[in-house]
Amino acid sequence: MAKLKIEDLKKIKERVHAETALRDGERRAKITVHMGTCGIASGARDVMDALMKVIEEAGVIDVAITTSGCMGLCSREPLVTVELIGQEPIKYEYMDANKMRQVFKKHVLEGEIQTPFVLARGAEIVK
Repeated sequence: MAKLKIEDLKKIKERVHAETALRDGERRAKITVHMGTCGIASGARDVMDALMKVIEEAGVIDVAITTSGCMGLCSREPLVTVELIGQEPIKYEYMDANKMRQVFKKHVLEGEIQTPFVLARGAEIVK
């Protein structure tokens, strides 16, 4: 195994900080665009581009954007998960650039879940 460098440790620290910022109250929302091969083939890059642009246009700095791999629901791609502090995660299906802009403006900024696009509510925790 290669030795870790200071730069590697800084990257790990930044990643962990970003992942825990939502839980610690530094961010009000975390949006995950699922970008497995199936998601990308279905248009997840366009969804991500639209999300980045609408966040920039809104001047919002307290929303974390992340990516993940496939959720195993390839037929429902592109998928996006929105997590707001104190609320259950919402998974949106069949997303495109227009739907992403709507979800950001209505759900993230105004708190109104966009029910027509919802696949599931809650986390997939098995106890």
